[in-house]
Amino acid sequence: MDLQKEKDEELPFFVQELTGTLSVHSQYVLHGNIHDLHLVRGNGRDRHHPLLDVVWNPLLRMGYQVLVGCDQINGFRILYAAPEVEEAARTLLPARQFPGADAAQQEKVSAELRRIVSGWAEERSRARGDGVELPPLRAALVVEHASRLVQDVTRLTTDERDFFLSCLQLADLAKRVRDPRRTDGRDLFNPVIWLAEGERDLPNWFISGSERIRPIAVPQPDADERRRMADLLRREFRARQQKTGAPAGDVPDEDKETVEAVARAAGGMTLRAMRESVDLALDRGLAFRSMPDAVRIYRLGVERNPWSRDEVRRRILRGEDPDNERSVPRRVLGQDAAVAKTLDILKRAALGLSGAQATSPGHRPRGVLFFAGPTGTGKTELAKAVAAVLFDNEQAYLRFDMSEFSSSHAADRLVGAPPGYVGYEAGGELTAAVRQDPFRVILFDEIEKADKGVLDKFLQVLEDGRLTDGQGVTTYFSECVLIFTSNLGVQRTDPRTQQREWVVTPGTEYSELEATVKKNVKEHFEQVIGRPELMNRIGGNVVVFDFISEDVAKKIFDLQVKNIRRQLAAEHRVALEIHDDARATLLRRCTQDPWTGGRGIGMALETDLINPLARALFAAPGLGAGTTVVVAGVKELPDGQVELLVDFGKETVAG
Repeated sequence: MDLQKEKDEELPFFVQELTGTLSVHSQYVLHGNIHDLHLVRGNGRDRHHPLLDVVWNPLLRMGYQVLVGCDQINGFRILYAAPEVEEAARTLLPARQFPGADAAQQEKVSAELRRIVSGWAEERSRARGDGVELPPLRAALVVEHASRLVQDVTRLTTDERDFFLSCLQLADLAKRVRDPRRTDGRDLFNPVIWLAEGERDLPNWFISGSERIRPIAVPQPDADERRRMADLLRREFRARQQKTGAPAGDVPDEDKETVEAVARAAGGMTLRAMRESVDLALDRGLAFRSMPDAVRIYRLGVERNPWSRDEVRRRILRGEDPDNERSVPRRVLGQDAAVAKTLDILKRAALGLSGAQATSPGHRPRGVLFFAGPTGTGKTELAKAVAAVLFDNEQAYLRFDMSEFSSSHAADRLVGAPPGYVGYEAGGELTAAVRQDPFRVILFDEIEKADKGVLDKFLQVLEDGRLTDGQGVTTYFSECVLIFTSNLGVQRTDPRTQQREWVVTPGTEYSELEATVKKNVKEHFEQVIGRPELMNRIGGNVVVFDFISEDVAKKIFDLQVKNIRRQLAAEHRVALEIHDDARATLLRRCTQDPWTGGRGIGMALETDLINPLARALFAAPGLGAGTTVVVAGVKELPDGQVELLVDFGKETVAG
């Protein structure tokens, strides 16, 4: 602990607020970032200290003599004491549990609090030193882990309520204590300082029940503090390297650049986490210029970084190669413009250039895509292709159907319910999945159906690249690619009839369709749901899909028939042939509705080919391996259904 008394020392604002109001407030609730390190600047240099040091040092200079700590594990104890009163303080403060398990114990605790707040005035008046009455001690009491004093702050037991009520009364009855060494006549309270993670972790009636109790927020470090901390860690890193005899490796110019890089990489992190990242870097033998990597490892918990490998770039290049059977253009048919723009955004993500134009790009997701356009045109298929291209694994693709998140409490499913609510222990579906594997393609399907509370969560992810779940655990999305899909922009509701009608039609020029869809999507977010900021963060990443053309529909039809053949061969070792006339009839029936896209073709094939074929196969049991099943004809029935004429080599069966 540093006991320097620099007059130019610059303390955190929350400490200045506390020390500047000790003449009017007898208790404080410090809430928020209480477990972090905090910067103190003196003589032009920064030092970092834990919160208790940062609070005690200025109190000591103000004439306070003792800092008492108490919690449920260690009870009451002397944390710091001026040398001249240390022995007396330890005599005055016997070992005692806190806050006690029953009413009798709590009464003893309350009595101890009153003695500390009075500076043990009664005991000191009875103990005379050299015949002179001893003045009360200037003391401060810190209640640590105050958030854990009760299980449910909204349902206090009788003993818990009585304990806080006695503390509330103590705040009003406390008297200021004079420091006999001071000549300015300034009397200050011996404060009780409660340390809580959240302001609501203590009873609301207790915090607001007295003007003498002052809540003070301890904020998360801002960008300037992270930059100062990064520079301080640079000096510590050098000192520890020299102490161990490790080579320095870096040059001063690189140090300055790395300080900025570390500060950016540590966005949203505490100063303590930054400090521990240094330990991680030294433990792994990293140079200071690799500190951003150490921060990333500390943040995500994994060392591997698929984005840093050349393999990602090679997979993207293979993914756009039309000669590659598994390339994206051959997987998503008829969407050349959408595929080209998507691959451009993936290249930007692979190079780490997403948001590079911003002064401080922060920790936004690696890539953001908004797929808009008619249904059945390949939006979901392209999302799967993106996962396969980036991570060589479609299992890295995670889908959320936003129609399941349309209720007002839907956001709890994504990030977990708040404390006290059903499902709190389970955590959030989204945050848990990303923590398990930070390198993900996450698809939010039909985003327009999500509740506004869910959209607000997306705002935070797009801006800061992180979410804090109901249990207070932060999840980082900086290595994810987020994909939103929507049918917005292609239909509208007629204000007179309330009927849905198409805004664009098959055959519309792509440039016109793209402009119309983007315009309507923007108007929806700005005017209908009142979230223009969400559209601003998506920016130019809107990818518009075109209607399926007639030629593309034929290719999709042939591809899906090929899939049916392959499934029959794999499951039953049966070959399927379709005569030209039958194929022409099926093709016409399956592609006659351009509004339903590729998904409509598959649904029609299921109705017109798979279902009647299955009936025919069931009617002809005992087919041996190697049998060829021939669809010789398709008969269209008056009710709109079809009947297949199926030849098994021996006989023709209607199905």
